[in-house]
Amino acid sequence: MASFGTWLRAERDGIYCPPGDFWIDPGQPQTRALITHGHADHARGGHGMVVATPETLAIMATRYGPQPGAKAVNYGDPFRVGDVRACFYPAGHVLGSAQILLEYAGERIVVSGDYKRSPDPTCPPFVPVPCDVFITEATFALPVFHHPPVEKEIGKLLDARASAPERCVLVGAYALGKAQRLIAHLREAGYDRPIYLHGALLQLTRLYEKLGVRLGDVQPMAGLPKAALKGEIILCPPSALADRWSRRLPDPITAMASGWMRLRQRARQKNVELPLILSDHADWGELTATIEELGPAEVWVTHGREEALVHWCQSKGIPARALLLHGREDEGEE
Repeated sequence: MASFGTWLRAERDGIYCPPGDFWIDPGQPQTRALITHGHADHARGGHGMVVATPETLAIMATRYGPQPGAKAVNYGDPFRVGDVRACFYPAGHVLGSAQILLEYAGERIVVSGDYKRSPDPTCPPFVPVPCDVFITEATFALPVFHHPPVEKEIGKLLDARASAPERCVLVGAYALGKAQRLIAHLREAGYDRPIYLHGALLQLTRLYEKLGVRLGDVQPMAGLPKAALKGEIILCPPSALADRWSRRLPDPITAMASGWMRLRQRARQKNVELPLILSDHADWGELTATIEELGPAEVWVTHGREEALVHWCQSKGIPARALLLHGREDEGEE
């Protein structure tokens, strides 16, 4: 079906570009890899040459150790891999996240990786890049997914804390991106008390601070007496919400920050008392508005609710297809 992008191939484990002999976000170690961002379903260690933004490489080094073949490229600086010209542009997903513009044979293809359009004080905003083919994610590509304003969700969190001073608020947040964004939004709202972290969130939060993201007074929770945590906000990995670890806390109000909290059933399954709809992925309106804004000749969909987005594109007269990439997790680090 495709009339564009015959020089780019979707494989089960990633996207391969023969004229450049490189992969994008491959699921297995490859000789050459371009990486859109640091989440584990896109960035893996062990590649021969790995090209990414400096922030993404720092995240990969933190998670996987030094990457001997790492090549850092800033946003907006074009570079060549084989016969292909490439350039990174902000994706607005997490710190260091990038869309990749590929130019070859007179065609322009943008691989978005994961992206969002809502404000995030921890990373540069998404930049629309005109292209012939837009390769997009579809994590929340159903009309039911509409993310509310961030201020509303932060207000719910602060109200819950204020209404129960004898308790604490325990928020489940993913270690890369979500935890740091939540802290930054709390600071924007004027919350200046210490924010306490589960040990699993400390390393990447310290890296964000080292890379220039200001998060205020952030402290490890370990070692503090139960009484000292009354009235405080504590962040932990989602997996720790129901863990024995949480029993040491003063009657926690359990919260979860995720786009999946739009679905009440998901909140009930996880025994979440305070669902906070805060996502680092574009919602249905943002996905469709972005495609309309870019006006590509074709749309390719990597993962998520592919069928719905492909159907929407075709209803607008835009050729579209699902790439059916393997190993892209919906909730692992949403």
